[in-house]
Formats: sequence, structure tokens, C-alpha cells
Amino acid sequence: MLDILAITTPIFLIIAIGYFAVYRNIVPQTIVRGMGAFVLNFALPCLLIRALAQRDLTEIIDPIFLLAYGGGSILLFALGFSYALLIAKKSQPNATLQGLGMSMSNSGFVGYPVASQLLGPAAEIALALCVIIENLIMMPMVLVLGDSAKNEDQSRWQVLSKALGNLGKNPIIIAIMIGLVISLSGITLPRPIFKAVDMLASASGPVALFVIGGGLVGLKLKGLRADMARIVSAKLILHPLAIFTLIYFMPDIDPMLQIACVSFACSPMLSIYPIFGQRYGHEGLCAASLMMATSMSFLTISTALWLLDTTQVFGPLP
Repeated sequence: MLDILAITTPIFLIIAIGYFAVYRNIVPQTIVRGMGAFVLNFALPCLLIRALAQRDLTEIIDPIFLLAYGGGSILLFALGFSYALLIAKKSQPNATLQGLGMSMSNSGFVGYPVASQLLGPAAEIALALCVIIENLIMMPMVLVLGDSAKNEDQSRWQVLSKALGNLGKNPIIIAIMIGLVISLSGITLPRPIFKAVDMLASASGPVALFVIGGGLVGLKLKGLRADMARIVSAKLILHPLAIFTLIYFMPDIDPMLQIACVSFACSPMLSIYPIFGQRYGHEGLCAASLMMATSMSFLTISTALWLLDTTQVFGPLP
């Protein structure tokens, strides 16, 4: 267990430092938002280009990983959405947000820093695969369900078309395309360009963690306790369990990718969850759920990694 804590503790110490820096106004929260934009628009895209450009396409695309991570995420979204809509009698936008909070991990800001400490370069491939599922499947699905209820004058096909059009402008999707083109073509980036990409990529982990901590300042745990407890427990427990079950019973893949698949699922929900909440009129629920999930994820991630290490179900941790 001490070995596991040696991996997870530095991650959450940086989150705590980010929180303290903003709470004490050492770093204004507006600057932290700018740092987050830097990670999303430059550091993470460069990380994906570095991961994809250096490998053959057969090393990158793993159908079993995509099926397990995508299947588990869609399953949790469907369960959360259906429960909130049909049993809890919530509105469709509210149910969409609950399903989103249960099923879409903060892969870039929390999942990757944890996995990279544990698995090294293999975490970069896992990040690329997770991003493909989250940006090409989960995000359009959420936007279609949420926006079609919000904008009743538009059909779901119109909403989907608009969502897919916006994805084409997403720096992360553009980076994946660039990385795949380089991988397929066999082009070698000139050393100065690769060095710049490598330097930006190396900044993604620590800066992302600092941003997560700073972003928690000002979020309040208020009201809506039943909904918040359901979202947080499903994200931190049921989502990893669903993906673990699928990856366990599917044909064997690289054990490091099996561990990565589960570890990414253990992350709290995406950091822009409250922004989706604001879009659909439920910012308070999303902000409170994000703060609670991020705070509790230190325990759940450490416990999940300890269980994987103790049982060695996918073999010993690296």
C-alpha cells in the first residue's frame, strides 16, 4: 500500500498546492483558468502528438481497450440517465448531466498524471484511446440529449451535426489527427520541432493538476445531497467496476493497457462538468459533485490500485 501511496500522494499534493495558491490569492483564479486553457489547447495536444507520432498504428489502436472503455462508459451513462429520468423524475437535461457525471472521466487532468506515474509511456497511448471515446462518442451523445431538450426547435440530427462540426475545431481532436497522419506516413519530425512538442507535452501533467486544485476554490457543497451522492458514488465506484468487468472478460490485451483502462475510469468527472451544468441550468449540482468526487478520489484511486496490486488480476503493477 505504501508503494501505491507513493504514486498517488504526489498527484494530490499538487492539487492541494493549486487549491492553496488560489485560496490564498497567491495565484488569481483567472490566471489558473488561463493555465487550464494552455493545457487544453497546447500541452495535452502536444502530449497526444508525441504519443502517436512515435509509434506504429498497430501499437496505437486497440479495439479491446476501446470496446471496454467505451462500453463501460456508455453503460454507466445509460444507467444514470435512465434512473434520473424515469425513477427520480428529473428533466432530460438534468438526467443527461447525471449520466455525464457518472461516466466521463477527467482523463487529461487526473487520469493521465496518475497512469503516467504508474505505467510510464504506455499511459500516453491509453490517454489517446480514452480521448477518442470521450470526444467522439460520449461528448456528442451528451450534447444531442441535452441540447435537443433545451432547443426543441432543432432536431437531434441538427444538434448532432452542429456538435460534430465543433469537434473538428477541438485542438485535442486535431492533435490526434496530426499524430495519426505522422504515424501512418512514417515522417520523422525535425529535432527542433519534436523538442518543442516534447517540452509542451511534459508540462501537461503538473500544470493540469495545479489547475484542478485552483478550480475547486469557491465551489460549494450545498443542497441536492441525494443526487450528488448518486453521481459521485457511481463515478468513483460503479464506472471503474463496469470497465474492470468488461476488460477482465474480454480477450487478453497488454496488461499495462488493462491497468490503464481501469485507472483512467477511477478518475473523477471532467473538470468542465460545472460548465455543462451552467449550460443546462444545474451548475450548483455539477460544481458540488465535482468538488466531492475530486476530494474523495484520492482514497478511491489509491484503493483501486492497491486492490489491483494485491490481487494481481492483470499481473503485478509495474
